[in-house]
Amino acid sequence: MTARTPAPLTGTAFGIDIGGSGIKGAPVDLAKGDFSAPRVRIPTPQPATPAAVAATVAEVVDSFHLPADLPIGVTFPAVIQHGVARSAANVDDSWIGTDVTAVVAAATGRRALAVNDADAAGYAETLYGAAKDRPGVVLVVTLGTGIGSCLVVDGTLVPNTELGHLEIDGHDAESRAADSARERDGLDWAQWAARLQRYFRVVEDLFWPDLIVVGGGVSKKHQSFLPLLDLRTPIVPAELRNAAGIVGAAALAARGGEID
Repeated sequence: MTARTPAPLTGTAFGIDIGGSGIKGAPVDLAKGDFSAPRVRIPTPQPATPAAVAATVAEVVDSFHLPADLPIGVTFPAVIQHGVARSAANVDDSWIGTDVTAVVAAATGRRALAVNDADAAGYAETLYGAAKDRPGVVLVVTLGTGIGSCLVVDGTLVPNTELGHLEIDGHDAESRAADSARERDGLDWAQWAARLQRYFRVVEDLFWPDLIVVGGGVSKKHQSFLPLLDLRTPIVPAELRNAAGIVGAAALAARGGEID
């Protein structure tokens, strides 16, 4: 089998990152993988119902003078199956079963694509960040309130892996190894690294990745914990930081959801 990497992108697309506290958006230069204008952030409405969130997304989009045919990619904190939310995290439960792509398209009057937030961030790392030009199996893991995951195989995204919810030693993995668990349990870096060691060893035994990329806010302090891990898989910090979701969503929208 010949390894593939995603074909390079050019032009511009628009990315929106829907989070529990804020909805952020910016146009993205697809050749560079960076914003082509400063991002706009508007607080997420409460309750975060489909109608309220869609209206805020439209407000973010209307903050820019965009060509009518510019594609829009939207990250969403849920399992997204063919555009439909199958779960809901930090947004209203009424999203479950809602076609996120259709709701955003109707609110903005534009072609849209919805994707899981971790998948968008991880895909951006494979195009522009720490996993650029790395063929094979790449696993991107975000450590925060929970554990998000993104699996990309020779440039093709395998969506909705949800590897933060693996059951390990009788526990939901993220309840023990997320950054929130480190803070909740008052762990020092070595103690937390021991939990990460157990988590990543299970993951690498299941998926045999060629590279693991670690993101999330705590990745800024990667020197405090990544060197403490003893894995056979190379493991590196993410590079795109808070821009990853917007950039990845824009790139996926530009591809029309087809990653090749």
